[in-house]
Amino acid sequence: MSENQILEKPYLNEKEVAAITGRAVSTLRNERFMRKGLPYLKIGGRSIRYKSEDVIAYMEGRRITFDVVAA
Repeated sequence: MSENQILEKPYLNEKEVAAITGRAVSTLRNERFMRKGLPYLKIGGRSIRYKSEDVIAYMEGRRITFDVVAA
């Protein structure tokens, strides 16, 4: 499944988020434990889901741009 197909889903599991962000599943788990990183939902006591719009916002929030200066 491509990243675009994954992002069409409203909620993503941690493996899908890891594939999109390039972060390890263990990193996502550690960040949840430390209460930082991406916002997530806990369903049924064990299932973790991330809203795809939150994943996109998180990635866009870390975007680095450069001002182009005309010579």
